[in-house]
Amino acid sequence: MPPRSALFSQRSLILTLLLLLACGFLATSLLSYFASRSSIRDNIVNTELPLTSDTVYSEIQKDLVRPILVSSMMAHDTFLRDWALAGERDPAQVNRYLNEVMRQHHAYTAFFVSNTTGVYYQAKGVLKKIDPQAPRDAWYQRVLTLNTPYEINVDLDMANQDRLTVFINYRVFDYDGKFIGVAGIGLTVEAVIRLIDDYQQRYQRRVFFVDRHGRVVLTGSSGGPHGARSGQSLTELDGLHNLLKQMPTPVSGSHEYRSSDGHSHFLNVRLVPELNWFLFVDKREDGAMDAIRQSLYLNLAICAMITLVVLSLLNAMVKRHQDNIETLATLDSLTGLPNRRGFDLLAAQALQEAQREPKPLIALLIDLDHFKALNDTHGHLAGDEVLCQFAQVLEDCLRHADIICRWGGEEFIVLLKDTDSHSALAVAEKIRSKTEALAFTYAGQPIHLTASIGLSNLQADDTLHSLIARADHALYRAKQSGRNRVCSEMPRSDHEQP
Repeated sequence: MPPRSALFSQRSLILTLLLLLACGFLATSLLSYFASRSSIRDNIVNTELPLTSDTVYSEIQKDLVRPILVSSMMAHDTFLRDWALAGERDPAQVNRYLNEVMRQHHAYTAFFVSNTTGVYYQAKGVLKKIDPQAPRDAWYQRVLTLNTPYEINVDLDMANQDRLTVFINYRVFDYDGKFIGVAGIGLTVEAVIRLIDDYQQRYQRRVFFVDRHGRVVLTGSSGGPHGARSGQSLTELDGLHNLLKQMPTPVSGSHEYRSSDGHSHFLNVRLVPELNWFLFVDKREDGAMDAIRQSLYLNLAICAMITLVVLSLLNAMVKRHQDNIETLATLDSLTGLPNRRGFDLLAAQALQEAQREPKPLIALLIDLDHFKALNDTHGHLAGDEVLCQFAQVLEDCLRHADIICRWGGEEFIVLLKDTDSHSALAVAEKIRSKTEALAFTYAGQPIHLTASIGLSNLQADDTLHSLIARADHALYRAKQSGRNRVCSEMPRSDHEQP
């Protein structure tokens, strides 16, 4: 359920708009026009432009997820690390490796910079040697002091005629945790430009990017508002230079300004932290006012009906948006199973039902054995695929009424409703044996895993925390006993199965 304050705010907004419009219709047509105009302005400033910003930002994030994963794979690749540790004796080997990364993952460029020699390797060959004093190599000095595994920056690509490129710079360590270099891939900004063009055409508004110094860095293929082009300062653009008097540097939020030709503009600004740029979404007011003004002149009754329809659509859109957010907030993005937040809601209800009846309730805490070794051997992409396949195993072994949750990492938790201890042990053993027998697959290669399971039974004075804590203790015993087994909290040894 959405928070009461959110429901109250939504209802208050709709009721306020209805009240304003009703007062306008009871007064003169002029008052009606201004009331409608105010509602549309609020919709543009508070809903349309922020939603456009959110959607563009989500698309950019989606386009960056896969390159980050590819760069992570390169940084943990044993060939690349072994080659560097062996003294970088045959550059042709790493060139072929980087070229294959580019070809397989459709990257614009792929690179490795050795911290030992300072050599910048690229798919076409050795590009150069890093110079700590050169401005073009300042990025490497910055990566040396990173507290995070990687950074994303936009820079000119010397290997490709200085084309503007989005680089993923991923730190590489040897097997003892010593820093040995930087690896990653680069993407051209053409995909972002196509995205900008698509949104400008679809929503009839201007989309462009500005750096922290107020300089335009990226626009659509036809330019930004007022003829803005990459490299221009906002102070050079009609109308925006007045806005900058109030906002010397870009600030996230909604703004309004008037151009020299008298037109009012709405502007939404948000920071894109991955690029360290600001996303600007600009919409001129006149285009939004034409339809409502013509409708007002024709008939006030028609205007009232249209306004009610718009308000209904706004309400439905906000409600649907809230529903989507609530659904995403309770589901694990990888497996589609409930996450901890979703589990807490479902488990609290199941616990109340079991204690009220009373009915038995069993908790199974499941951990995939040696999962870290799988990630180290096959890569994190393989680990993610195995987690998805294991989630399907759980769903196949359980009833629709049972509650499944991805507890975190490679741990899952299951609540078996109205199930006695004997049946629960049978279910746990079914999950364990099916996991052991199944060949998980990634990239056509079979991967074999086992699972350890801890089981606990709901007691009269239990809370959800104590129920899960006992299952955790049982899981610990299962792992200490050799893994690939089911251990129950109950003391009888016949409840443990290999």
